Amino acid sequence: MYIFRVGVVGAGTMGAQIAQVVSYAGLPVVLTDVTMDRARHGMETVRRIYQARVERGKMTPEQAEEKMLLVSSGCDFRALQEVDLVIEAVSENLALKRQILHELDAGCAPGAMLVSNTSALSISALGAATSRPGKVLGLHFFNPAYAMPLVEVIPGLATDPETVNDIVGFAESIRKVPIVVKECAGFLVNRLLMSYLNEAVLCVQEDAASCKDIEQDMLAFGMPVGPFTLLDTVGLDISYDVAKILFEHYGPRMAPAALLAELVKNERFGAKNGHGFYEYEGPDTGTLQRLIEKVQHETGHRPMPWKPTRLLCAMVNEAVLALQEGVASARDIDLAMVAGIGFPKEKEGPLHYADSLGIDTVLAELETYAQTLGARFWPAAMLRRMVAAGFTGSAAGRGFFTY
Repeated sequence: MYIFRVGVVGAGTMGAQIAQVVSYAGLPVVLTDVTMDRARHGMETVRRIYQARVERGKMTPEQAEEKMLLVSSGCDFRALQEVDLVIEAVSENLALKRQILHELDAGCAPGAMLVSNTSALSISALGAATSRPGKVLGLHFFNPAYAMPLVEVIPGLATDPETVNDIVGFAESIRKVPIVVKECAGFLVNRLLMSYLNEAVLCVQEDAASCKDIEQDMLAFGMPVGPFTLLDTVGLDISYDVAKILFEHYGPRMAPAALLAELVKNERFGAKNGHGFYEYEGPDTGTLQRLIEKVQHETGHRPMPWKPTRLLCAMVNEAVLALQEGVASARDIDLAMVAGIGFPKEKEGPLHYADSLGIDTVLAELETYAQTLGARFWPAAMLRRMVAAGFTGSAAGRGFFTY
């Protein structure tokens, strides 16, 4: 199915960014929200993105205006009656998204595809709110959508294969790298990323290392930003909501760090309100340290030696679990983590990194962490099978990949 016209529901940050991406690729797009004021605000966000490109010399003012002519706005679903694809980009609330998809199902053309930009919610549950579940799937953009190349394509249980193919083609047409991911809580990138970020918070909670030391070591490894800078940028409240979803589905190994919950309870949401792991408004008042000590008193803690492999092994183990479950191929897992979170290109992704480190070494590290830190580090069964078979990584010529 060729897509001639696109609708976006939700004119907030992500919705506006998605509208800009679609218009930049040359497709007309209708940006809608519940009021015209919100829709106009979204239009201004699109304009600011184009203006920034003009100021950087990436396009002329005339070219920016041509792209803006492809973007229109509206405050109800009547503006979406003639679109071929609707991208829902409202807040992460299952009931709200189901209601919107139900209304879109009634108001859009029978052949229109309805996709959600959700980062963690069930696509099957969203599809069930419509009479066309075969044409419903997830299309997860990463923030900022105009800069991040990756999109996750997530079919629900009832999604038609043709719909998947159409959306993969659409993603490629708007200059994105689509990775088809089997439906699961957190999908692929957020599932692996939260195992890494949550472990970083636990390290601080347990006095293994300071935020500064952990950030420096992960930057030295090659990550584009440190874990606490990333958490503050995404929003600690949003990260905590995702962590709770993962905990609900995967159990104790994904239990949110008590410190993360305490920070959210004290309305330290990150850069957006000026206070998170770092202070963005005024000097450090010592609040973070007091909250750390409060959580330590309530939970007890044993300071453990700090090594970057603690965070990396948590991510690698979750990647192997996702591979075991068939969420994505080894190639796509690594590609998604490089394109989605900036895992160092020279290390090629967590599974290539495990191969270079040695699968036997990874297994031994996980076993040590499981004994000292708990069952969340229990090694994926696939790792034991690989070591027993001699698939120990690049040095052996075979691991997750062949060398």
